[in-house]
Amino acid sequence: MNISPLFIKRQEFTRVMRGYDIDEVKDFLEKIAGQIEALLSENESLNQEIQALNDTVFEFQRIEKNLQDTLLKAQESSSRTMESTKKQTNLMVKEAEIKAAHIIEKAKENANDIRNAVISLREERDLIAAKLKAIISSQSSLLEGKLSTAGEEPTKTKKQDKSENIDIDVDDIVNKIL
Repeated sequence: MNISPLFIKRQEFTRVMRGYDIDEVKDFLEKIAGQIEALLSENESLNQEIQALNDTVFEFQRIEKNLQDTLLKAQESSSRTMESTKKQTNLMVKEAEIKAAHIIEKAKENANDIRNAVISLREERDLIAAKLKAIISSQSSLLEGKLSTAGEEPTKTKKQDKSENIDIDVDDIVNKIL
């Protein structure tokens, strides 16, 4: 049975002759009713406070769950971003290595082309030098032949003496030209 302050205040007792003092009983019942009313009011207030605190706890639990979910998603996103960045970095390094290999290969080819061109130019220089030597030698022989035939004339004997002193260094002439 649920006893309320109003029930206590309205409680009626049967009258007996030698019973309790009615005013004293009513005063006592009113005091009890007042205390029960205060206790019920306090209990109601505490229940409302408990409900408000439970609502607050529920709200905090919801916020905590959202924060945990957000943190988990951020960690997953960060992990995916790191993996993506590592993959991109590895790809860039591989591309750079491939480009470097192509550049090195091209440089080697250019160096070989230059080396071959230098060898070709040296061969051409040697061929030209040999041709020049041959031309200078043949011209020198012709000049000496003309000088020696010119020396048979009596008036040109002085020139013959000079032709004997002509010493042509063909290698020196070719080196000066080249």
